[in-house]
Amino acid sequence: MRVLALDTALSACSVCLFDAAADEIRAVQSLPMHRGHAEALIPLVERVMWVAGLGFDDIDRIVTTVGPGSFTGLRVGIAAARGFALALGRPAVGVTTLAALSAPVMAEDDRVPVVAAIDAKHGNVYMQIAGPGGRAMISPRVSSLRDAVRVAAIGKVRLVGSGAPLLAAAWPAVERPPLLVDPRGAPDIAWVARLGAATSPDALPRPVYLRPPDARPQDAARIARC
Repeated sequence: MRVLALDTALSACSVCLFDAAADEIRAVQSLPMHRGHAEALIPLVERVMWVAGLGFDDIDRIVTTVGPGSFTGLRVGIAAARGFALALGRPAVGVTTLAALSAPVMAEDDRVPVVAAIDAKHGNVYMQIAGPGGRAMISPRVSSLRDAVRVAAIGKVRLVGSGAPLLAAAWPAVERPPLLVDPRGAPDIAWVARLGAATSPDALPRPVYLRPPDARPQDAARIARC
C-alpha cells in the first residue's frame, strides 16, 4: 500500500509518500510554518510525487491529520485529502495530531505512559495520555494547564508536543519529574503515514476541534440590514 500523508494542522506543512509493504518513506517534504499552509501544500505534494517517481494513480490511500490544532490549518489538510480521494477514487482517512505525536515515543518504549499535549493558548492544552502498550488512559480533551498537570503527574511519564514545556514548568515539586520533555511543534509526517496505513478505511477525515473557535461573530457590532 502506498500512502500519501498530509499534515497542516499545527506548526508545519508536511507531505510524504509511504510504501507500507516495504515500511519505506519514498519521499518527504516539510516546511515549518504557522500560516500559509493552503499556498504551500499542493507544491509540496507535487515535489514529493516527483521525488518518489510515482504518479497519482500509484497512490492507494490518502491520510491527513484532523486535529486538534489550527482551525484553518486542519481544514486545509482535510479538504485536500478529500479532494484527492474523490479525484483518484481512493479512500481518505484521518488520524489525530495527538496520536501522531505519541506514536514515535511509544514505539521507542511502550511500557511508560506518553502524555501528548498541544498548547491551546489562554492557559489550556489539548491532551491525551497513552498508557503501557498504547492503551488509552485519557482520551483527547482540552484542559486547563492546572487540570492537565493534575492528571498527568501519575509517576513515570514522558511528555511530547508544544504543550510539553508548559506541563513541565508547572510540574509539582513533590512529584517525580517527567522522564522526557519533547517540545516538538508538529508530528513526524512519517508517523502520520504509518498510522494512516494501519487505520480502518472507514475512519473518514473529519475535524477534531475539542473546543469552539476563538473568533466569533460580534452580534452587537453587526450592521442592521434594510
